[in-house]
Amino acid sequence: MDSNIEMIQVSSSNIAEVGYDDEREIVYVRFLNNTLYNYKGVPKIEFEGLLSAPSVGSYLHRNFKNVYPYERIE
Repeated sequence: MDSNIEMIQVSSSNIAEVGYDDEREIVYVRFLNNTLYNYKGVPKIEFEGLLSAPSVGSYLHRNFKNVYPYERIE
């Protein structure tokens, strides 16, 4: 992960923080168990939706999984 990516803490029972790479359209998600995943090809509006969602975990599950390719990177 690029060290210039700002990670934003979120209030979630499963997710610690999220970040977005504008240039490459990659969302980074660090879970409370300290694993880090990236989701590729995500439009900025989708990341903004994640940040403002009442439930970050539910939004991630509903709008990211099985929609965007992802991988565990840590």
